[in-house]
Amino acid sequence: MNAQLPLEQLSEEVLEREVELLEYSKAADPLSSGATPRVPVKQFLPDLYTTGGTRLIPLDLSGELGIAYPATTPSLLAQFISLRGGDSLRTAPQATSELFYVIAGCGHTETEWGAIPWKKGDLFVLPGIEAVHRAEEDAFFYAVNDSPLLNYLGVEKRESRFAPLHVQGEALRQAVEKVKAEPEAGKRNRVSVLLANRKFPQTMTVTHCLWAMFGIILPGTRQKPHRHQSVALDFVVEGRPGVYTRIGWELNGDGSIREAARIDWVSGSAFVTPPGWWHEHVNESSEDAYILPIQDAGLHTYLRTLDIRFT
Repeated sequence: MNAQLPLEQLSEEVLEREVELLEYSKAADPLSSGATPRVPVKQFLPDLYTTGGTRLIPLDLSGELGIAYPATTPSLLAQFISLRGGDSLRTAPQATSELFYVIAGCGHTETEWGAIPWKKGDLFVLPGIEAVHRAEEDAFFYAVNDSPLLNYLGVEKRESRFAPLHVQGEALRQAVEKVKAEPEAGKRNRVSVLLANRKFPQTMTVTHCLWAMFGIILPGTRQKPHRHQSVALDFVVEGRPGVYTRIGWELNGDGSIREAARIDWVSGSAFVTPPGWWHEHVNESSEDAYILPIQDAGLHTYLRTLDIRFT
């Protein structure tokens, strides 16, 4: 039997090369010190994808976040996808969760599990697998995956945690109409439905990482401010003049948002709501407005850090 040779001992110079010892009060809050960049408020308009050929359009804020890989938030990457009629596009992110919302068009997506047909208003979710999207007519997607989280951890996906999901647009609208008709709807902070997956009963989210909601803002209403520690990637399904979101870090004594930034809704646009910021949706128009927020709240719920609060 061969004796195992002893490993060469690392020198103290190598072992201590990256060590820092920081006084606690100076390092306890890296956001306030500026060491960790804050997530910016950012809006992305539909002209990013309505012109040009078949392609992926990452909504990349890696420069603002101080990281070296494409990301819209520290753990999520949002993208617009433009797919011209008759064209196909392959996606294969190093991710565990992908959500696609069909902004326009129709076609199908081919995966190792089989083909998924889709049309305008549909939503489907994949477990970070190779897929080929084929359009029968010009099509546009809004897509979110958790590839930045895996990049940060320096890991690769080991296995698929769930099977593909598909929700038809008609089912989403019908579910929201049912909630809207309930007697208590007018007293709730949100009139909306959450997408859930039976695989994840603890978090009640659409994947173990992603959370998604389909919501309606009724004419002449204001949804009172709330906040949470997950970042929201909000997609405006239907918006018009007079519909907007107000976002700010603090509340006034009367519960309104102090020094709020205003984001006017444009159908087919997306915007980022940073973690911990108070936000409210207002509809001063005469028609219903619809929004699809996608967050990393599945992960936060599992970690017990979501900390959602309502005024």
